[in-house]
Amino acid sequence: MLPQEIIRKKRDGQSLAKEEIRFFVQGIADGTVSEGQIGSFAMAVFFRGMELDERVVLTEAMRDSGQVLRWDGLDGPVLDKHSTGGVGDCTSLILGPLVAACGGYVPMISGRGLGHTGGTLDKLHSIPGYRTNPEGADFKRIVEDVGVAIIGQTAELAPADKRFYGVRDVTATVESIDLITASILSKKLAEGLDGLVMDVKTGSGAFMPTYEGSRTLARSIVGVAKGAGVPTTGLLTDMNQPLASTAGNALEVLECVRLLRGEISNERLTELSVRLSAELIELGGLGGEKEIRNALSSGAAAEKFGQMVAALGGPTDFMERAEEYLPQAAVVRPLEAEEAGTLIRMETRELGLTVVEIGGGRRKADDSIDYSVGLSGFLPLGTDVQPGQPVCMIHAKSEVDWAIAARRVKGAMQIGEPNGEVGPVVQEVVAS
Repeated sequence: MLPQEIIRKKRDGQSLAKEEIRFFVQGIADGTVSEGQIGSFAMAVFFRGMELDERVVLTEAMRDSGQVLRWDGLDGPVLDKHSTGGVGDCTSLILGPLVAACGGYVPMISGRGLGHTGGTLDKLHSIPGYRTNPEGADFKRIVEDVGVAIIGQTAELAPADKRFYGVRDVTATVESIDLITASILSKKLAEGLDGLVMDVKTGSGAFMPTYEGSRTLARSIVGVAKGAGVPTTGLLTDMNQPLASTAGNALEVLECVRLLRGEISNERLTELSVRLSAELIELGGLGGEKEIRNALSSGAAAEKFGQMVAALGGPTDFMERAEEYLPQAAVVRPLEAEEAGTLIRMETRELGLTVVEIGGGRRKADDSIDYSVGLSGFLPLGTDVQPGQPVCMIHAKSEVDWAIAARRVKGAMQIGEPNGEVGPVVQEVVAS
């Protein structure tokens, strides 16, 4: 087989045979297919698309380009969750311990922040000593002993995807539903899962610009995962406002810790974390929402989080003293409303970019991050406010950065007459 003939076939709108897809993916992994050929193939798929069976084969081939984890002798199912990313979306930090406390095993491979969206790895890096790149044997041991370990992608897992994505990123083909599906699932399926829940965001802070696009992606992921033998449920969830009351690495970690300790109750963050976790343990035959809420209220999930942090090199008393360990910004001051009315709109993407602007995210891949900065105390949409009332707290490293953030946040929030347009956090369920 020749790579150029496979490209030509897809360019002309034909379906590819299983052997052709596997051959091309192997060439991506071993370097026998050039970057130009990868870019041409990606563009052909972008315009011509793939049938479901083609997407399943592409996903499986990318999964099989590297190590596929095997779990022998566990007394429970191996489960995980993936999100398309958002602002204040720290559900992974809650879900992993919740599922582990209910008898599941969660080998969660997470990523850094992309654009305006926060990354789970960046949040965890705010914990002193926490290792997101343990040796493979240590990773497996921690999952087996604790029930959950959240780390970064290793070079051994789905290496074809890493090279493929790098080329897509510079050839304007990232937005292909078919290729997004294969990229997400190749890494997740390499974890050796028995069940997966997918959180697909929609709204002003989502990766996909439209509700229909988000639904199409959710259906594609659920269908391909099922075709690859992994039961999967997809939830379409609202990102027209930050999910948590915070946006920023250390701030989100602290909010999750306080929620797990039972000190605060954030309705939207709690609801989505519980729903995702319940869907996951239902797939694994471990129960449902009742068991998840018991794990939260009893402190069992908080205990699991503390055990995971300690096992991966963080403080052994982190859950008790998180406020002392997490970095704090030099300037912390509220942004106050200038008029009376109802908070009727948030440009969530702009709020995420505000965190990036003041150092809490990356403008380019090699940028360093200030884990202490961000925003907290968001008021939910639909809240009535008065002049002088704080609409959020800005955590910045300087007065200059505080002023920059204040200007951007003011522009991202609209106060006006009530419009009754606040939707539920879970908007649709796509089941396999």
